[in-house]
Amino acid sequence: MRVVIAGSSGLIGTALVSSLRGDGHDVVRLVRRATAGPDESRWDPQKDRLDTPILADADAVVNLCGVGIGDKRWTGAYKQLIRDSRIAATDVLAEAVAEARVPAFVSASAVGYYGDTGNTVVDESSPSGIGFLADTCRDWEAAAAPAVASNVRTVLIRSGIVLSPRGGLLGKLRRLYSIGLGGRLGDGRQYLSWISLEDEVDAIKFLLTRDDVDGPVDLTGPAPVTNAEFNSAVARTLHRPAPWIVPGFALNALVGEFAREGILAGQRAIPTVLEACGFSFRHNTIGEALDACLVR
Repeated sequence: MRVVIAGSSGLIGTALVSSLRGDGHDVVRLVRRATAGPDESRWDPQKDRLDTPILADADAVVNLCGVGIGDKRWTGAYKQLIRDSRIAATDVLAEAVAEARVPAFVSASAVGYYGDTGNTVVDESSPSGIGFLADTCRDWEAAAAPAVASNVRTVLIRSGIVLSPRGGLLGKLRRLYSIGLGGRLGDGRQYLSWISLEDEVDAIKFLLTRDDVDGPVDLTGPAPVTNAEFNSAVARTLHRPAPWIVPGFALNALVGEFAREGILAGQRAIPTVLEACGFSFRHNTIGEALDACLVR
């Protein structure tokens, strides 16, 4: 296949590009700097600039754009950047995909779509929740409407927390746990919908070839865990104590609004569509995923 990827420099994008090329596929990366070779094409979604001819013979476009949700404190300006980096990019790509009649458009979203679900299990059939993240995800997915309206097969991948030793949440936590500073966050009852980086990449590749799948698809492992369970599993895998408890008020004071939605709230989301399609996970439990990330 010939696959055009936006957001290819992040954790998921880098792994996806490598995996697709390893399988023999032709990958073109959309970049916002000067191009470094024929496998790159420059674009600027904030100025609605995209070289649409680059999509003329593409079999699929993958959109992984978006600044990190928890990289900075949620000021008004950063919250706007979180939205703009996702919604504007998706809108530009969806319009271009529709114009070029690309067969498939796989566009990122997140399980934040469901809001704080507490102990309730949710899947792709569940409604959107409330809060900044839910609102952002809802508008993010809506930005793909031009592709849907043009009958482009559009898959909205609602990713959970992607586990990798090379970055993301686990990359940050590993250092803390290794020196004995791991611990539960808040009351520990909030759910974490996780997926290993390997399964995330495999699932995206799987969806690129499934002509019978469109709409929202949860990219999460089959068994979400609570924060307390996650804390115990990381400590057990690294053979380190994790006795600490960081109270909610301390997290609120430290990182503000992000603590309330991104740390002390959670989603118990399951991958109903993936499992119904016969996707086979490499890592079915948090223990398996952590063992692959932190030990092997």
